[in-house]
Amino acid sequence: MTDPTHESSLDDFDFELPDHLIARHPLEARDASRLLVVDRRTQRFRDAIFRDLPELLSPKDLLVVNESKVFPARLSAKKRSSGGRADLLLVEALDSEERRFSAMATGSKSLRPGTELIVSAGGSAATLTVERALGEGFVEVFLPEPAPSFLARFGQVPLPPYLGRAAEPEDVQRYQTVYARDDRRGSVAAPTAGLHFTQQTLDTLSAKGIGRVSVTLHVGPGTFLPIRASRLSDHVMHAERFEIPEETIASIEETKRAGGRVVAVGTTVVRTLESRRPLMAGAGSTKIFIKPGFVLSTVDVLVTNFHLPKSTLVVLVASILGPELWRAAYRHAVDSGYRFFSYGDAMVIL
Repeated sequence: MTDPTHESSLDDFDFELPDHLIARHPLEARDASRLLVVDRRTQRFRDAIFRDLPELLSPKDLLVVNESKVFPARLSAKKRSSGGRADLLLVEALDSEERRFSAMATGSKSLRPGTELIVSAGGSAATLTVERALGEGFVEVFLPEPAPSFLARFGQVPLPPYLGRAAEPEDVQRYQTVYARDDRRGSVAAPTAGLHFTQQTLDTLSAKGIGRVSVTLHVGPGTFLPIRASRLSDHVMHAERFEIPEETIASIEETKRAGGRVVAVGTTVVRTLESRRPLMAGAGSTKIFIKPGFVLSTVDVLVTNFHLPKSTLVVLVASILGPELWRAAYRHAVDSGYRFFSYGDAMVIL
């Protein structure tokens, strides 16, 4: 629960980050990333490598991963009328045929209803139409064919804007977890803590007796949109769709009874599990904003990346570690040359 008397300013979650520490490309090996181990009990931290993670967990522990798959949601378009650039990030299908989508518009001051947008790739082109404005920079668009086939031809990997580059061939695989499922397609950003796992790491965890279950949370654009309110209490999260299977609930309950720890792989897993109180299976959407004063009820351990200053994700980490420990950990990461953001290094909070 959240303490309503606790008020935080956005400036409390700012820090200096040298530009050269932003990881613009992934390492050659996923599990070669560095891992900062932070112990809340001792208030200490130490440096490790991600493939060391199995040594930090016990056979009683349970790994919970997000199996959502990133889809090629980014479109580079031009207005038919003027030739002006109009980039889109498709977010969510609004019909069963997957032809009507909500989309975040960038690169254009306005996209009025009726505007025709042309996309092209590989010598072919297609036209989509803006149907209506949805507010806050979002529009509804109508695709000329269902999204799977349309995006296979014209869609691009939706890399976060802070990487400062266009998607490259390596991103098709590397901006995706190894356990993402085709039938869980729906994220416009990767659940990045999972990017460090290789099949070998998962096999090592399994051989040690550490269980693995899943949830699904389709990551929306809110993951990289800035907090615009100066007070955290004034910030409103974008809704994200999630699903928790029955078997995941059963495994969590069994783990708790046996004295094991629930290990959330990523902030998306934390937000999914902590959205359901009491914890139960089912599907829905969440706007949960985990900030100082919030007490976790299900998650015991968090594996996560290093996040943007003044972001909802760094606020979540700070709410778990406390104001002094999160700053000390991030200061150590910066001073030690850890790589930040989606393709960067990882932290495990014990």
